[in-house]
Amino acid sequence: MALPGLRGTDHIGFTVPDLEEAHRFLVDVIGCEYVYTLGPFEREDDWMSEHMNVHPRSVMRELRFYRCEYGPNLEVFQWEPADEQRDQPRNSDLGGHHLAFYVEDLDTAVAYLRSQGVRVLGEPTASRNASEGQRWVYFLSPWGMQLELVSFPNGKAYEASSSVRLWDPRDPAA
Repeated sequence: MALPGLRGTDHIGFTVPDLEEAHRFLVDVIGCEYVYTLGPFEREDDWMSEHMNVHPRSVMRELRFYRCEYGPNLEVFQWEPADEQRDQPRNSDLGGHHLAFYVEDLDTAVAYLRSQGVRVLGEPTASRNASEGQRWVYFLSPWGMQLELVSFPNGKAYEASSSVRLWDPRDPAA
């Protein structure tokens, strides 16, 4: 059984503390294209808690949509929470997450990020086992969100024996 009509991932949404800072980073450093904005949005009833699982008096100040070449769009929020602000989860925490960008040349992309003052976490790592052929490295946004660069120009080892392939940014139509 599957979700009826499933076609793929439309967007990834995340919240930032400063939307202008996030905009500069996503557009000027990463190279995403800004598409449109919505907001502010607030309610005096319980709609926010019922529909978005946030405190009912929280205010969504603004959200912006971005396109970053191929893959899902980014929906970036700035909220004014009516209750406490929680820390950003690490990968090891429940709800932990990261956003990975595929690049053609990992070493060139890492050098570029460092030249832009972006904190890159260590050196690129070569994957093993089913992901052999891939190299990756994590880096942090200015607000501390964990992001990743990945590259596998000749594919991954699992492709030799699997009848199902992961979506591949090298060939978006496949």
